[in-house]
Amino acid sequence: MFSSILSLKPGKKIIFWAKIAVFLTLIGYIAHILRQQPFDWAVVKAQLRAVQHPERWAAGLLVLTPVNWGLEALKWQILLRRVVPTGFWQAYQGVLAGVSLGFALPAQLGDTAGRVLSLRTNRAGAIGASLVSGGMQFYVAIVFGTVAWAQHLSLAPERNNQTGQWLLALLTVLSLGGVVFGIFRRPLVSLLAGRSGLNRFADYWQVAVQYSDREIALALAVAGLRYLVFSAQFYLAMRLVGLALPPAVAASGIGLVFLAKTITPAFNLLSDLGVREAASLWVFAPFGLSASVLITVTLTLWVANVLTPVLAGLIWVWKLKLTAE
Repeated sequence: MFSSILSLKPGKKIIFWAKIAVFLTLIGYIAHILRQQPFDWAVVKAQLRAVQHPERWAAGLLVLTPVNWGLEALKWQILLRRVVPTGFWQAYQGVLAGVSLGFALPAQLGDTAGRVLSLRTNRAGAIGASLVSGGMQFYVAIVFGTVAWAQHLSLAPERNNQTGQWLLALLTVLSLGGVVFGIFRRPLVSLLAGRSGLNRFADYWQVAVQYSDREIALALAVAGLRYLVFSAQFYLAMRLVGLALPPAVAASGIGLVFLAKTITPAFNLLSDLGVREAASLWVFAPFGLSASVLITVTLTLWVANVLTPVLAGLIWVWKLKLTAE
C-alpha cells in the first residue's frame, strides 16, 4: 500500500493526502462533539420507544431504496442512448455494480468502472456518459443546496454573517454557471478538445455535445426527482428514531447535509461514511438536537441507502468483464 502511494505522481499525491486530511478533520470534529456530548444509548432508546408505528417509517425508508437507485438507473439509461442503447434492467445492474465498486475505490472511479464494465462496446463513450450523469447529480445537489443554505441563514441568524453571505453568493454563481454551461456546452467542449494535452480525453467528453436539449432536460428532471427521493429517505430515517422537526428546519438541514456529502471527496473503503455524520452535527447544532440521535439517523440512512445496495450489487460485480467485445 505504501509503495503504491509513493509511486503516485506529485499531483495525485496531493489529492490523496488532501482526502486523508479532510477525512481526519471530519473524524476529529465528530470526536470533539462526542466528547462534549457522549453517545448515550439511553437517549436513543427513549426516542425509539416514543415513536408510534416505527415499522411504517422503516418500511417507507426501505421501499424507497430501490426507487432511489431505479431513478439513477433511468438517468443512466437516458444518457446511454447516445452511446450504447440498453434496457432499463441492464442499466440497473450497471448502477448497482458501480455502487459496490464505489464502496472500495476512491471518488467517482468505482462508480464509473462498474457502469462501464457492465457494457460490452463503446466503453470510452460510456465513460463520458457516466461523467455527465455524475455531473448532473452534482449540479442538482448544488442548486438545492443553495436554496437550503439561504433558508438556513434565516433559521440560524448566528450564521448569517459575512462568511455565510459569501458562501451563498458562491453557491448562487455555481448554480447559474451550470445553466451557462448547459447553453454553451458545445463550443466549450470544442474549445477544450482543441487544446493540447486535453484532446486525448476528447473521446470521453465529446458525448456531452451529442445530447439534445430535451435529453438534457429529461435527465436533469430524473436527477431532481431522485434528489427528492433520497431527501424523503433522510426524513423517514429521522422519523424512525423519533426526530420530528419543523418542515423548514428539516428541509434546509437535509439539503445542506447532502450538499456537504456531494462536495466532500469520497474515501476509499468508506464510501462517504463520516461525511453525513459530521455535516449533520454541524448543520443541526443551532437547534439543540442530540448528537446521539443525529448519528443514529445518519447511520440508519447509510445502511439503507448505501450498504444494502452495495451488498446487492456484489452479484453483478462478479459478472463484469474487463475486456470489451
